[in-house]
Amino acid sequence: MSLKEKIDLDLKNTMKSGDKDRLNAIRSIRAALLEKEVSIRVGGKGVLSDEQEIEVLVSVAKKRRDAIEQFNAGNRPDLAETETLELRVIEEYLPEPVSDDDVRAVVEGVVAKTGASSMKDMGKVMGEAMKALKGKADGTKVQEIVKALLSA
Repeated sequence: MSLKEKIDLDLKNTMKSGDKDRLNAIRSIRAALLEKEVSIRVGGKGVLSDEQEIEVLVSVAKKRRDAIEQFNAGNRPDLAETETLELRVIEEYLPEPVSDDDVRAVVEGVVAKTGASSMKDMGKVMGEAMKALKGKADGTKVQEIVKALLSA
């Protein structure tokens, strides 16, 4: 079962259960996936690959995290709570995140492979590391580890 099929099935089940917060979150995920399909459509029907579906979910999750941060900074805990609930639902569909140690191991491998030695090489290292960790690690966490390794 593809991710989109799983989301459609969960949407139906959630509509039956009456959980409005979960329903809104699943609808927003579905809308983001449909939007991406339309954007890649060429002369017919656009079909997302598994990788593209994960990219969309990572993007939606990042937007929720940013919104939570902004709402907390703006003293709007009610809106932050809504975004947090939606983020939890989105995270159910994302692959299991990797640990900090695993991220560090991947980044160290990339540093060794690219021969990076200073902060000037950060872009090179980030590009390779994010390809290797696509959908499995938060970019901010990867960036922190890359900075720590390159500045040491």
